[in-house]
Amino acid sequence: MVLLQSFLPTLAAIGKNTKRPPRVNGQARDKCAQGAMHEERPGQAAAMILGAMAALGLFDNFVGLIARDMGLWQFHLMRAAMALAALGVLAALGLVRLGAQRPWAVMLRGGFLALSMLIYFGSLGFLSVSEVAAGLFTAPIWTLLFSAVIQRKRVGGAQVAAAVLGFVGVLMVLDPLGHGVRPLALIPLAAGFFYAIGSVATRTWCTGESAFAMLAWFFVVLGAMGAIGLGVLTLWPLPVPEGAPGFALRGWVWPVSGTALGLTVLQAGAAIAAVGTIMRAYQLGEAAFVASFEYSLLIFAAFWSWILWGDVPGAQAIAGMALIIVTGAALVLVAPRAPGEGAP
Repeated sequence: MVLLQSFLPTLAAIGKNTKRPPRVNGQARDKCAQGAMHEERPGQAAAMILGAMAALGLFDNFVGLIARDMGLWQFHLMRAAMALAALGVLAALGLVRLGAQRPWAVMLRGGFLALSMLIYFGSLGFLSVSEVAAGLFTAPIWTLLFSAVIQRKRVGGAQVAAAVLGFVGVLMVLDPLGHGVRPLALIPLAAGFFYAIGSVATRTWCTGESAFAMLAWFFVVLGAMGAIGLGVLTLWPLPVPEGAPGFALRGWVWPVSGTALGLTVLQAGAAIAAVGTIMRAYQLGEAAFVASFEYSLLIFAAFWSWILWGDVPGAQAIAGMALIIVTGAALVLVAPRAPGEGAP
């Protein structure tokens, strides 16, 4: 999710729950965290998170081009290999720490987020970035539901009202009944479901873990999923539609087009850059304040779709996005936090 990654709407969860690295002899363990400021700089934090969301919205708009020439599983395998290679170089230079304190916890968390990103990117083969991002941003609603049903936490009426309105906004954007019944339009909701589980796992199991260690394990699991998917499609090939509609059904393709390969490299680089930017934003601003800006991804996704492809969302979709942004930010800002939770 925002994503991940290029997430990598998905990477917002990493930054949101990253603590400052443990101090050893007065120095930060990760050199990348050196120079982190103790005073808050909300303006700079907002600018950094907005910049990250703008970049994610831009690069995710190009997944449709990748989907024409490459399969989902190959895309994830190749992108994961590229990202892990880059992280390995950064670790060798002493710039990041990839070791995990609890590998099992980081791996499970990575598995949930990897499922979220599989669904997120897979949906980009037949839906717009704005539609898929709207489904991903149901994560706060799922988290609220988990808190009430599973963790038995008390949920206020304002939170319930915000969750309901947010879900209405998602349905307005996805419009599963528009232009005939479109059940596939609801698939991105599953991305939000697994993203929420990954976020809960981050807070519950991975406190104190290096953000880059979590990112590395995320790519390990996602790459493994890509390899498994390719293996299954090699043993049991399926009819593959031409172009983007065949994204999730396409097996290994070689050689791949220069466009698909180049955009995959950019996706891998954007994932790492997004983590660094998001981490820094959460170091400079209060967690709830910074998190509320993550919903700007919906605006940037629609903006880049208009600039690049001339796609203009309808009035209903725009109203739905506005509902998601307002209610999602409200859920983030009013959510009760344990002492220190979400602090950089």
